[in-house]
Amino acid sequence: MTALVIAEHDNASLKGSTLNTITAAAACGGDVHVLIAGANCGAAAEATSKVVGVAKVLVADAPHFADGQAENVAEQALTIASSYSHILAPATAYGKNILPRVAARLDVGQVSEITNVVSRDTFERPIYAGNAIATVQSADPIKVITVRITGFDAAATGGSAAVETVTAVADFGKSAFVSREVTKSDRPELTAAKVIVSGGRGMGSGDNFKILEPLADKLGAAMGASRAAVDAGFVPNDWQVGQTGKIVAPQLYIAVGISGAIQHLAGMKDSKTIVAINKDSEAPIFSVADYGIVGDLFAIIPELTSAI
Repeated sequence: MTALVIAEHDNASLKGSTLNTITAAAACGGDVHVLIAGANCGAAAEATSKVVGVAKVLVADAPHFADGQAENVAEQALTIASSYSHILAPATAYGKNILPRVAARLDVGQVSEITNVVSRDTFERPIYAGNAIATVQSADPIKVITVRITGFDAAATGGSAAVETVTAVADFGKSAFVSREVTKSDRPELTAAKVIVSGGRGMGSGDNFKILEPLADKLGAAMGASRAAVDAGFVPNDWQVGQTGKIVAPQLYIAVGISGAIQHLAGMKDSKTIVAINKDSEAPIFSVADYGIVGDLFAIIPELTSAI
């Protein structure tokens, strides 16, 4: 019994989401192999070989893998799929684009966004915006699984896995990479940040989000927002935390002016420590907060920032 992890990477380094997925794969039992499909991706393969728990790294290096097009990566995974009992990828945009193609071609059901491995064929996943946990058992010969990375710790480094080159499949040829627009930021990436400062509709306007920046700077934090703040046009939609945004679980999550709608709580309630600041003492956010401050955020945030 061996699990295959389809790695998310940028050819030069491994994305943090893959480390959490490797932990989930190891929990399924047996060896863990990792597929690196990329172009000039030797550095990413070397980094992967040093991850604890990885027995083998399979490298498919070809120009048409450079941008991680789902059609090509899925085809590469399918060439070796029959050798594995489990195929896993992170439940990020990358993994969600690839694994449904793999599951469909294998004619198996996909188990999505697992947060716990009960046994080799049984998994837990949140449903109803995280208000219930479903236990799902798969009888398929190959389990195809996306992993909610907040449910698993990142695998440590210090391993020494073998690196093996596999024959790259031909370019699928039915899609072409055109361009990618990437938001530039000096702050940590939201899903990988250890500290997040998020604002909600209570911020009042996009300009008012600037009062959160000194606090985020002092804490080395990423900036986030509720869907209400994004829908109001206060901040870009890549800041959105929640069921329809990004799922996060930092060490510290500071929710400012966020009421705590169920969709937002689903995206951040697994944070290790939650601090809520809101003028409404009945706001649902306080039900999940470890620390709560009831009051005017425009007075509290500057005081908190100066105290740090």
